[in-house]
Amino acid sequence: MPIPVILDCDPGHDDVFAIWLAAGNPALDLRAITTVSGNGYLEHTTRNALVACTVAGIEGVPVAAGADRPLARTLTPASWIHGENALGGPELPEPTVALDPRPAVQLVLDTLEASDEPVTIIPTGPLTNVATLLRDHPEARDRIREIVWMGGSTTRGNATPYAEFNAWADPEAVDVVLASGVPFTMVGLNITHQALISAQVRERIAAIGNATSAFGVELLDYFCSTYLEAEKMPEGPLHDPVAVALVADPAVATTVRTRVDVELRGERTAGATCVDLIDILRLEHNATVALDLDVERFWGLVESALRALR
Repeated sequence: MPIPVILDCDPGHDDVFAIWLAAGNPALDLRAITTVSGNGYLEHTTRNALVACTVAGIEGVPVAAGADRPLARTLTPASWIHGENALGGPELPEPTVALDPRPAVQLVLDTLEASDEPVTIIPTGPLTNVATLLRDHPEARDRIREIVWMGGSTTRGNATPYAEFNAWADPEAVDVVLASGVPFTMVGLNITHQALISAQVRERIAAIGNATSAFGVELLDYFCSTYLEAEKMPEGPLHDPVAVALVADPAVATTVRTRVDVELRGERTAGATCVDLIDILRLEHNATVALDLDVERFWGLVESALRALR
């Protein structure tokens, strides 16, 4: 049976592909989409989620807006990568999908309550909504199968030399989620930087020939251009769908069980994820960490999902 999932996101070019993969993969049952500030202000990330659903013909999946700022820090959108509206590049259509009036946390609670089985939450942005849920509604923990987050890194960062953007944007939220006891998987930069958007990848997606793929190629072209300018990477990494792919097909990546903590106070290291891959701290293992990506298998999943959409 398909795995019931909730996607919590901050679209964002790669979040759009995460939405499409979650909606188009038959192994997943996308029950709800919630938005959070991160790659852009909440008004932009929410509209972009509605645009993603509109372009791909995704209907019947409620979309609700969540936190408009981190738990304890000032919001700094990633405009240097995603543009001022968080979805730079293509002309955005007017959404035909309506926004659900419930706050994101309420939609998640209602979705968990309505499910006959535990639901997997896949956050692809800052963990603010998820942390708020776990902090304010601890009774919901037993209804969550696992949390599979695109964020953090076992190596370098991209918001600072040490911190990945989603962790850096709200490290206090990461700390809450790690301490919650809910099964947690980190899909960090170390693996998402293996999902590079080569010219061949863009050609393969363009060849799908539907409205979703055409819009997607425009997104990828812009995304690669900003990565070239910001990080000297001509082939940008498509981060967020890797987390969705791991839920849909665990064989897409290798993982290890280990200890993960997040730095909250360092002047130069706030938001850095401390991943104890050699067990030097001898602390209880609290996370699964994704390490190596089957690149061809990953892009095959993305292509198949886009073919299943409009």
